[in-house]
Amino acid sequence: MNEATSGAALDRTEHALILGSRVNNTPVFNKAGERIGHVDDLSIEKASGKVIYAIMSFGGFLGIGEKFHPLPWPMLDYDPERGGYVVPLDKATLADAPYYDRYELADLGGSSHLSYGERIFTYYGAYGAVPYW
Repeated sequence: MNEATSGAALDRTEHALILGSRVNNTPVFNKAGERIGHVDDLSIEKASGKVIYAIMSFGGFLGIGEKFHPLPWPMLDYDPERGGYVVPLDKATLADAPYYDRYELADLGGSSHLSYGERIFTYYGAYGAVPYW
């Protein structure tokens, strides 16, 4: 196995690129340093290859009552000291944000993706997020 595919190469934090699988389960913090959730998945636009949303898991216990919040990707800043992403939101703000259950997420990129997007970007516009379309 060459270095590019070895386990040691996958653990390097100085790389500019990261595998999507390594983003999943990365913690998300607010600016005060409080852990508010984790990245559950990514939503990627097929045509451009751009990450549009980080699907953040918030709330629930052992998968029961869990909510999935599509956060516009540019809102997340990686903090290597915390080993996670920082967002300009607190738990109360996130609790009021658009969210979906696991089954609704399947429709996020479907034919009604613009209506989902309008709802998401209208809410997060107050925090600097702008629509990707």
